[in-house]
Amino acid sequence: MWKWRLTAAGINLLLGIPAVVPLFLIWYYLANGPLADAGLTSREPTENDGMTLWLVIVVPVVAVFGIIWWLANDWVRPRASLAPGAYWTAGAVLTLWPVWAAVVTSVA
Repeated sequence: MWKWRLTAAGINLLLGIPAVVPLFLIWYYLANGPLADAGLTSREPTENDGMTLWLVIVVPVVAVFGIIWWLANDWVRPRASLAPGAYWTAGAVLTLWPVWAAVVTSVA
């Protein structure tokens, strides 16, 4: 049981490293699209190709990462003997941990 819980934690932490790319793409699209339209951010001055091109890039990258993340966790979850809600919440937090660490260390 503990072996599978540690395996789940390791898988999610390792998947958090490539998660930087899809999360950055989501942020870039939101910052230059809907959030800029709402006045919460300012658009990138050199971004003049339109946001449709970004959707063509963002959607497949996020979809592929999401499928890989879900398949890896769906395989380990029954063996980890945790409640589904606790498992998926912990998995998401552990996946976001490397992204959070990259943001904090780049700002500091």
